Amino acid sequence: MVRANTDDSKVTPITPPARSTVLLLLATIADTTWRMFGPILGGIFLGIWLDYSWGTKPWAMIICLIIGITLTSWLVALQIKRVRRAS
Repeated sequence: MVRANTDDSKVTPITPPARSTVLLLLATIADTTWRMFGPILGGIFLGIWLDYSWGTKPWAMIICLIIGITLTSWLVALQIKRVRRAS
């Protein structure tokens, strides 16, 4: 606990915040980043690999990209719902 002296005869306790605002902001940014780019990039790379393996160029990549975008939308919607519920 930090104490601030406002007067020589009084000592007022000051409680620091429970979490650092900067760390909370950085954690939210990191959480949103993986939710947005992880499924999309994973879908692209999986689709390219499947196209190469099966010779279906570009259909597997397009399908995996659509799945990645759908998954990204769902994950971000869950994050928004969690934030609204917390506040």
